[in-house]
Amino acid sequence: QVQPVESGGGLVQAGGSLRLACAASGRAFSIYVMGWFRQAPGKEREFVAHISTMGGSTDYASSVQGRFTISRDNAKNMVYLQMNSLKVEDTAVYYCAAARVPYYTPNYRDHNEYDYWGQGTQVTVSS
Repeated sequence: QVQPVESGGGLVQAGGSLRLACAASGRAFSIYVMGWFRQAPGKEREFVAHISTMGGSTDYASSVQGRFTISRDNAKNMVYLQMNSLKVEDTAVYYCAAARVPYYTPNYRDHNEYDYWGQGTQVTVSS
């Protein structure tokens, strides 16, 4: 199993950038699909992005497409989320999650497909 730990959140003005990092302790990091989700106050947790085990495939929510970039470094057990052109509506707690690849084809936009979660890091975008 792996244990994700997020870092890099903070306060930024609209239009600015932040880079979130997720360190995943444990073994066999490269067998996990990694995802980023976020949850704003009073709202449900929502999908942001995910990346395949070897990093060759990525997927983004339409709300962040073209502004956010997910990447991973399997040698370092790290996943990153580069966030550019931030908007006030990006304000949320951001979570890193790891999913084992099952025998079926899962919907990695569904948070229920993920097995391990970090504690979250707060991102606040001011106007």
